[in-house]
Amino acid sequence: MAPLAALWLPIVLSAVIVFVASSIMHMLLPCHKGDYRGLPDEDKVLPVLRAAGLKRGLYIFPFTTHKDMKSPATIEKYNQGPVGMMTIFPSGPPAMPKFLGLWFGYCLLIGFFVAYLAAHTVAAGANYRVVFRVVGTAAFLAYGLGTISNAIWKGQTWSFTSKEVIDGLVYALLTAGTFGWLWPR
Repeated sequence: MAPLAALWLPIVLSAVIVFVASSIMHMLLPCHKGDYRGLPDEDKVLPVLRAAGLKRGLYIFPFTTHKDMKSPATIEKYNQGPVGMMTIFPSGPPAMPKFLGLWFGYCLLIGFFVAYLAAHTVAAGANYRVVFRVVGTAAFLAYGLGTISNAIWKGQTWSFTSKEVIDGLVYALLTAGTFGWLWPR
């Protein structure tokens, strides 16, 4: 077993590398340019949403209870559409520094738990490929597969989800490479 304290450098460095790679992938490369769309007639829709007094949270429409799911009125609402989910953020410009800070913290958290798993399953002095395999698998579970539930339950498109899974694979490979390189000898 490798001591967890000896893995602080790959934890931090892998988080930095993933953070930089994600910034490049989302801001410089064209693969994520069409991920989001604006609302049709946004100038008409936003005042209606504003007047509804929506607070921060996740909304579903049409809203129903489990008990009323099969009622004719509810079925008619679903058939008429639209059907969806909507996330409402607090009013004001996007808080990018906060989002980026939380993303970096998330990368550190994944690095920590990947290190925890690897420290308890991979011996100190293990070769690069052994470390890469264990760390890469664990990191892919965290970065790549978690988003699939959004396609299943929240209506996220499969094309968008596929891009997130590919992004997660890139982040996992970068994390695995960092740990393999810096694994205690």
